Amino acid sequence: MKFDYIIVGAGSAGCILANRLSESGQHSVLVVEAGPKDSALSLKIPAAMLANLKSTKYNWTFKGDPEPELNNRQIIHDRGKVLGGSSSINGMVFIRGHAQDFEGWKESGCQGWGYADVLPYFKRLENFDAGGSDFRGDSGPMKVHRPSPSNPLSSAFVQAGVEAGYPQTDDIVGYCQEGFGPLDQSIYNGERWSTTRAYLNPARDRSNLTIETGALVERVLISDKVATGIEYKNRRGERVTALANKEVILCSGAVGSPKLLMLSGIGPKAHLADMGILLVEDLPGVGQNLNEHPDLVMKFKCVKPVSMWSKLTLVGRIMAGVEWVTRRKGICASNHFDVVGCIRSHPDVAYPDLQLTLTPLAIDHTTWEPINEHAFQIHIGLMQAHSRGRIELVSADPAAAPSILANYLHDHHDREALRSGVRLVRELVRQPSLDQYRGAEIFPGDALKSDAEIDQCINSETTTQWHLSCTARMGMDPKMGAVVDPSGRVHGIKALRVVDASIMPRVTNGNTNAPTLMLADKLSDTILGLPPLSPIELELWQHSSPE
Repeated sequence: MKFDYIIVGAGSAGCILANRLSESGQHSVLVVEAGPKDSALSLKIPAAMLANLKSTKYNWTFKGDPEPELNNRQIIHDRGKVLGGSSSINGMVFIRGHAQDFEGWKESGCQGWGYADVLPYFKRLENFDAGGSDFRGDSGPMKVHRPSPSNPLSSAFVQAGVEAGYPQTDDIVGYCQEGFGPLDQSIYNGERWSTTRAYLNPARDRSNLTIETGALVERVLISDKVATGIEYKNRRGERVTALANKEVILCSGAVGSPKLLMLSGIGPKAHLADMGILLVEDLPGVGQNLNEHPDLVMKFKCVKPVSMWSKLTLVGRIMAGVEWVTRRKGICASNHFDVVGCIRSHPDVAYPDLQLTLTPLAIDHTTWEPINEHAFQIHIGLMQAHSRGRIELVSADPAAAPSILANYLHDHHDREALRSGVRLVRELVRQPSLDQYRGAEIFPGDALKSDAEIDQCINSETTTQWHLSCTARMGMDPKMGAVVDPSGRVHGIKALRVVDASIMPRVTNGNTNAPTLMLADKLSDTILGLPPLSPIELELWQHSSPE
């Protein structure tokens, strides 16, 4: 089999490239996905996200290495194994990150990736149901929903932020990220809106697009430093060779793409030698620079019966299911992350490094079932972690899961920021707007106040926000850890590109799905030889520095 372009992975980035590269009809495109089709009803129901994460049918459920700073706990890293990738199983939070994230990309040597350069692509991909503006798009394939919080806890959370002295923002991806306001969702008419629905489904009937599911790519074929194709096992267990006339493009994510590079002989020389893999190109940065967002959840009793708990009885769940099936309405039609607070852990931090999200329900972290009482929880996500981890092979077997060490809180600044987050949330929930709802602090517990006591809770409960990234980062100097150039081309290898969250130089300030979509949409123009969209220069809000 021979195609112009071969795309490995039909996740968030791969679906966009499949659509864009096949759109003209001039190029033949093969998309190879390890997971199945996304036909399950549960993948459409926004409130079923926890059930989807528990399933290994659509989820790689990678088990991480023991984390030294987290009592050697092994964290499960959920990644989509299905058409649409993680966009088919994630929390449906749609946030771009802060403008300064992309200015940082540019300053690191990635020209063309500043905020003015990426904003037009964010706008092009987006169909925002609250309408277009200087910052927002309203005609793209990706449906984005602005929720109207119906639970009084959500409204009280935003008002408490204002009472605590933070700005109130009407759009955290617009003029002002810092502060409290609504949190947009990749939901449309009460259903999850994945990249399969936005990009792949409209392209399925094109004669020049071939989609193969249940196929595990084992290696990229390389001859004289040129990628010529791939070798994979199809769903019947047969080994297949597919050749590329133009390019092989890896879209397998922050775990899959570096893994496949290393299996193909591209990566750190010593590590590949240890695995018995013949070296093709010594790129020490492959699998390194792993960025992640640690997550700590604080839980509080709710003294008024306004949480979602009373709606989750057997009868309540049946009624909610009927309402969703018949009307696509009700509690099943939401991810229940309606509001957010983007704040700084310390006044000297340049822009928000903590993301606070409230859910009007508290979940038992071991069973993932609701706590049996009225309660609510607030996630503290550390958006600018200093710690860096790595991904390595455990063997040359393509079917073997890799070794993943996120290295949470290895840098002391991260622990200090999370500790500050606990105290800032306690200050937040003491505001007048939450007085009528706030009960006792379930976790960590009101009595735990010292640094050492808070650290014990951080060690025992910190987990992942499922935002692994940066393991094949963009940059100009391979000796300094760059794996691809700012066009996604792998250093030292022709006709091989990586296009997914692994090439971010540094993780963005928020959930990573939206910036991954932008990244793929922008690089689709590059691959097709089209000129980039004109930069959009806009004024942005900045906090006043302390005297």
